[in-house]
Amino acid sequence: MKVALIYPPFRKGKEFPLLSQNRQFKFSKSLEVRIYPVVMATFATMLKQAGHEVLFLDGINARMSMEKFEQKLFTFKPDVVVLETKTPIMQTIWAYTDRLKRETKASVVLVGDHVSFFPGESIEKSKADFVITGGDYDFVGTELVDCIAKKRKTAQYPKGVWWKKGNSGKTKFHDLAGLPRIDRDLTNWKLYGEAYLYRPVAYILSGRGCGRSDDAPGVCSFCVWQHALWNCTHRLRPAAEVVDEIKHLVEDYGVKEVFDDNESGFLYSESYTEQFYNEMVRANLIGKVKISMNARAEALTDKVCMLMKKMGGRLLKIGVESGNGATLERIQKKETTAEIEAGIRKAKDYNLRVLLTNMVGYPWETEEEVKISYERLKRLMFYKIRFGDSLQASIVVPYPGTPLYREAVKNKWFLISPKDYEKFDMSVDVLKSPIDTTMWCRKFWSIQTHPLYLLRSFLSIRSFADIKVAVRGLFSLIGHLRDY
Repeated sequence: MKVALIYPPFRKGKEFPLLSQNRQFKFSKSLEVRIYPVVMATFATMLKQAGHEVLFLDGINARMSMEKFEQKLFTFKPDVVVLETKTPIMQTIWAYTDRLKRETKASVVLVGDHVSFFPGESIEKSKADFVITGGDYDFVGTELVDCIAKKRKTAQYPKGVWWKKGNSGKTKFHDLAGLPRIDRDLTNWKLYGEAYLYRPVAYILSGRGCGRSDDAPGVCSFCVWQHALWNCTHRLRPAAEVVDEIKHLVEDYGVKEVFDDNESGFLYSESYTEQFYNEMVRANLIGKVKISMNARAEALTDKVCMLMKKMGGRLLKIGVESGNGATLERIQKKETTAEIEAGIRKAKDYNLRVLLTNMVGYPWETEEEVKISYERLKRLMFYKIRFGDSLQASIVVPYPGTPLYREAVKNKWFLISPKDYEKFDMSVDVLKSPIDTTMWCRKFWSIQTHPLYLLRSFLSIRSFADIKVAVRGLFSLIGHLRDY
């Protein structure tokens, strides 16, 4: 069969939607945020290996016009079309399924976090033929396409699929051992990257789902992926397989940096981190590639940071979320402010760069509490400043289906109708808040434009690669500041 995996280039004025592999959605003026959709790319690879003809068409990150995008899509004449969904563009996607059904004879399949929570809604409100629930839509989707091709009865459909007249039951999670090596050429890997990463960069997933250092899963109440896609579980791939993938990327594609976009990377498991380091030594990759990833601060012990640095670790993207201990407890972060500060300082002590993420606009946080968060993050950013340290701030968005969404409905925190999906794109406040969220977002972002911070940062530049990151980072920061 001919299968098209697509990201139509929907726009809002001149802004691009941050859709692929993004936990949080917004339309942005920044041209430097192009995150590789690893699960969708794995899906494309699995389909190709199963003998299907595959079109991987990311019109958003290729910055295509809709006319050019559709010309390529309709010329392909797909039998199946797959789209990833996100709450703020559900109305747009539902309308686009109508167009797909008019212009093609394809079966339309929706995947992603929103439809995982509300599969029946999209079946009812759109022309979509199928919805796949859960994050393993590469496994499930490959089985579903096989069923469509062989015209099997619905009783033979894999778990986690919904259609017009029924569903196959609750989705299941799969063993990640033996996942195919992603076909990077098929999935146009060179399109992707972010301002703070060395080029060429490749994205991977060492696992699926957020884990903590006590081996329990992450349960943050705002995290739509952990709840919708992974059902508060965590899995890691065999370390040897991940390192073999990195070796392939370095030797065959000349990749200089690999970013592990798993929810909390793998550093939460000290034993796995040690295995990973040993595999990097075995593969003779030490000194040949930089390793960066998401991480939880509480996992950053001396041993973990030492191993990370020795394997070629460069940058850790760490969710702070708030400098207020009561807020961390309320959102089920399972970290204290002391643990977060200690972990970030530990990473900096080992000369690892940090990218800190923070949110503002919690309904219960006062102006004074936000000021405390600001001062804490400012102190952390100014601690052992090195080029490459950065900070991101965003407005709290309680995506439908998450515990935070349910709490907001219960407590009547919404400023909008909880079903007004288009307004969940960070363009307006959706929750009541006693603070000016736009002003505070700009203030957090602006920590890294403080003259002393800029001076110390640029004085620590040691390579031409850092200079290129600095230029991209400047344009990205300007774009993000324009968003607020």
